Amino acid sequence: MSTMRAARLHQVGGKFEVDEVPIPVPDDYDVIIKVESANLVQNLRNVITTYPSLKSFLPLPELPAIFGMDTAGTISQVGARVRNLKVGDRVYLNPGRHSVDSWASRTGDPLSDTAYTFQGYFGFGPESREIHKDYPHGGMCQYVKGPASGIIRIPDNVPLDHASRFGYLGTAYSGLRKGDVRAGTNLLIQGVTGTLGLSAVLLALAMGATQIFGVARNRALLERIRQIAPDRIKVMAYGDGDVGDWVRQNTDGLGADVYLDALGDKATADVSMAGIWALRRGGRMVSIGAMPEDLPIPMYRLMTLQISLLTSLWFSVAEGEEMARMAAAGTLDLSHFEAWHYSLEEANQAIDAATDRAGGFTSIILKPND
Repeated sequence: MSTMRAARLHQVGGKFEVDEVPIPVPDDYDVIIKVESANLVQNLRNVITTYPSLKSFLPLPELPAIFGMDTAGTISQVGARVRNLKVGDRVYLNPGRHSVDSWASRTGDPLSDTAYTFQGYFGFGPESREIHKDYPHGGMCQYVKGPASGIIRIPDNVPLDHASRFGYLGTAYSGLRKGDVRAGTNLLIQGVTGTLGLSAVLLALAMGATQIFGVARNRALLERIRQIAPDRIKVMAYGDGDVGDWVRQNTDGLGADVYLDALGDKATADVSMAGIWALRRGGRMVSIGAMPEDLPIPMYRLMTLQISLLTSLWFSVAEGEEMARMAAAGTLDLSHFEAWHYSLEEANQAIDAATDRAGGFTSIILKPND
């Protein structure tokens, strides 16, 4: 049996070790991807250290396990019943796996499947462990097996290092779509300098948002974001003034149409609430971030203002294909991303770099086949 190299976690909170494991073989509806870019998410160290004790409702795969949520590469093999995807296709694997035959899956809402699972990361219910066994490969190895139904084709003009950012991009895109961001929208993004926030800026520009108001703490990164489109992006450092007053001053007193909450896990509830109070009457908040505190929500007051509160977890393959088309056309400009490359043997250093990096411009990329 042919083998490949894989960086595997053997114990919770431990270091990754490079092991020899079997190269996966596709089932009828699967493809095998040669991994050329595995983007390491900033939260990975936290997941493999604290989730088993603090968030046991989000189960990890059985150890030893191969992690790595965002995988881009080229198809090296296809299953017997895969008829449209071809060997050599440049692809991103959407890691969202589901039961296929559950009620949610069969009715077209796989993200609501109680066994929904992020391949190479964690799951959302007890049944996720079985799905992890079906698809045990994250991107921290040389070859990954995934279902053909999870594949997003990547256009030739998009580097695979940018394609492996589709997890963050897709999360932002789905949230913007749920908020009905489009031509004419005044959009407020808090946590704008982070990976989700920057992704939302680039996508909102592509979707036609008229004005984007960005709030964060790092002034240098804020200015870098403003320079992407100075005629459409305004920024403010948190603490420099009242967010709502600032937005209303720039929207003829109305407020934002949409507030995208992309705050990180160190943010506090008052920051999220400031974004809600910056909305116009009839505005919409969409939460895609990780602010951990409970919000003091005055439901009656929000009802009288017709303000909607929404959440958005992930994105569909269809939404991924839409992003790929925008990138191919040049309306979605991914050139602002920069990549730091690490070998498989440098997996632990790469995870440390992903944990410690500041801002969303930098991608931490593992290159298992280099």
